[in-house]
Amino acid sequence: MFRGQMRWIYIAMPIFFFWFFGQIDKLGISVIQTDPEFLNSLGLTGPDKNAKIGFMTFIFTVAYAFSNLFWGFIIDKLGARKTAIMGLSVWTLTMILGAYATSYEMFLVSRVILGIGEGMMIPVSSKFIANWFNRRELGRAQASWLAGNYLGPALGAIILSAVIASMHWQAAFYALACFNLLINIPMFVFLTRETPEQHPGIHKDELAYIRQSNSSEKVQAKPSFAQDHRYWIVWIGMLMASFLFFGLSIWLPTYLVQGKQFARETMTAITSLSWLFALGFVVACGFLSDKTKRPALLATILFGLCTISLTVAIFTPSAMLAGLCLGLAMGTQGGVFHLSNLFIVKYSTPETAGRAAGLMGFTNILGGFSSYIMGWLRDISGGDFGPSIIMLIAASALGFVAYLFTLKKEAEEIRQSRADAEEYIPKDALA
Repeated sequence: MFRGQMRWIYIAMPIFFFWFFGQIDKLGISVIQTDPEFLNSLGLTGPDKNAKIGFMTFIFTVAYAFSNLFWGFIIDKLGARKTAIMGLSVWTLTMILGAYATSYEMFLVSRVILGIGEGMMIPVSSKFIANWFNRRELGRAQASWLAGNYLGPALGAIILSAVIASMHWQAAFYALACFNLLINIPMFVFLTRETPEQHPGIHKDELAYIRQSNSSEKVQAKPSFAQDHRYWIVWIGMLMASFLFFGLSIWLPTYLVQGKQFARETMTAITSLSWLFALGFVVACGFLSDKTKRPALLATILFGLCTISLTVAIFTPSAMLAGLCLGLAMGTQGGVFHLSNLFIVKYSTPETAGRAAGLMGFTNILGGFSSYIMGWLRDISGGDFGPSIIMLIAASALGFVAYLFTLKKEAEEIRQSRADAEEYIPKDALA
């Protein structure tokens, strides 16, 4: 039944769960930090508690961004499979360390180690997909981790809230460790191999398809991505998207509980819905970018929608509408993140794509910094979220303005592409 499609089971499925549980490990802290017992256990009760809460994400993202440098070297030496197992083992240990943390400083150490462990997620996934899938199905293969990227936090918010409500915050970390031990690590050990040639479950016909090349494809020379000003516009846009996404995703549950006095059940529902918004925008942008060939226009629209949503959130008297608007704003940045990955391919070559992606990945550092700034602004404004949201509106508006400078060139490329297509239409076809 699955003959010829086993790569989707052996590789795409482990990568999906890799990201599904990895994102819960990474972003589950946004739910856990709403628990008063967690805050009291770590001594997060002083006048600077919100800045300290935000710093937990900032220090994680710094470790996450810089660890990409050495993980790339390790993957080249050991391969994606061994690297994934190694990284997952680190995650598991950090979850246990987080559960045993009795001080804020000890918990920070666990977040730094988690950032180092998770820094290999993108290069591992990219290496597996490059080795195991035909060039014409790379988009669908990439969707395997994009789906887990957003479904994980959507369902994770529900799972972690239920665990904390029925037991305690430490149990949430033990549960995350068990997910790795019982699901992720066994999948990479028993299902994956470095290449399809090494896997006994791959039929020779499927291997031939994976290695098949499309001889009709023409490779056009591209200038270095660093010489294309549009790459740097996208880089600024990704910087703003990261700033918005981390700030909103980390602080949304706290905003709903402390800022709008929602019950934990309502907070969980809105948080989960926000991640589903992000998944919806990813799917929609994937379809519309292929259909319209206007990814820059789509990114501009998303930043505009984000700005409007944040503005409505700060002015509306309805607590429910404010919460949903913040969730919608977070969702739009999921779409921008997906489009940014398309731009990396568009503005680079296979030889420079790694460097282009690595440089884009460093925007995560400023993204984590946004969580710290939002906490600091809350502290100096007596717990008010207003100044933080105004800051996010400014960041979203800047992203909108940046992408405006890409629209003219993109429109010209579309017109040129259509003119070239008409030029090659046979004359008898027009008769």
